[in-house]
Amino acid sequence: MPQTVDFNDRMLSLGLARVSEAAAIASARLIGRGDEKAADQAAVDAMRTQLNLLDIAGTVVIGEGERDEAPMLYIGEEVGTGKGPAVDIALDPLEGTTLTAKDMPNALAVIAMAPRGTLLHAPDVYMEKLAVGPGYAAGVVSLDMDPAERVRQLAKAKGGAPADITVCILERPRHQDLIKAVRSTGAAIRLIPDGDVAGVIHCAEAEITGIDMYMGSGGAPEGVLAASALKCMGGQIYGQLLFRNDDEKARAERAGITDLNRIYTRDEMVTADVIFAATGVTDGSILRGLKREVGWVTTETVIMRSKTGSVRRITYRTPVK
Repeated sequence: MPQTVDFNDRMLSLGLARVSEAAAIASARLIGRGDEKAADQAAVDAMRTQLNLLDIAGTVVIGEGERDEAPMLYIGEEVGTGKGPAVDIALDPLEGTTLTAKDMPNALAVIAMAPRGTLLHAPDVYMEKLAVGPGYAAGVVSLDMDPAERVRQLAKAKGGAPADITVCILERPRHQDLIKAVRSTGAAIRLIPDGDVAGVIHCAEAEITGIDMYMGSGGAPEGVLAASALKCMGGQIYGQLLFRNDDEKARAERAGITDLNRIYTRDEMVTADVIFAATGVTDGSILRGLKREVGWVTTETVIMRSKTGSVRRITYRTPVK
């Protein structure tokens, strides 16, 4: 049975902010330096060190990969002091390694935590995703609709025309037909080079970001992280795993997934209260990026709790060597 009694999300949320801050700060000197691997490794090392200071019995369910692929923060790794509540952890120490290496917008350090057994153990495969922000009736759009119909239905619900809708899509060759279909309605598209967790979160703050809907395929682990954020902020997300070969299907089966065609809702990917923290690495629509001065670094972090719907932003300035 999932352990929920001791999940003190109020106290743990500030600890989680320190975890994402540490990962972001560790990557500060590598922004714009062109070395994706070094930036990612620095963030991983710092996030793991900070996680192990928390009084939790944590298990990484969304991480850097399976144990034979990732030396640290691998799926199944146990973190924390072992003295606190049993929790599931989904993380991406540097969501947007390419964005960081090239000093492009919307790179984040991201982490979510929930009671043990309540986060989908998504395998490292692709997921077809569809997301909208809060304020719409359940099922206003669905993966069963074709892309053009999604735009039309959302525009109707918004009280406007398709031309009033902006859709966020990862700029990938596989999305050429999707892009064509969306543009055929008159809707606008904001193409992003990487960082689809941020892309989904944009939908939850449409009045700030100008983005109404997210569509397209990306990493399944990122889908769970995005669902965690939307559970706190409000909004809908649907995800369906995509498999390119039998090896990927076997990976899903090892993760305990039996229905390979299932479409997951937000509350099926995150079945209990969750806390979510993200720290900006590079400037973006959601968070300001790291600001470096001689001897100092300043970060901006957002912490969210689904239990209360609270969203807290923290600016943190600390000396660095």
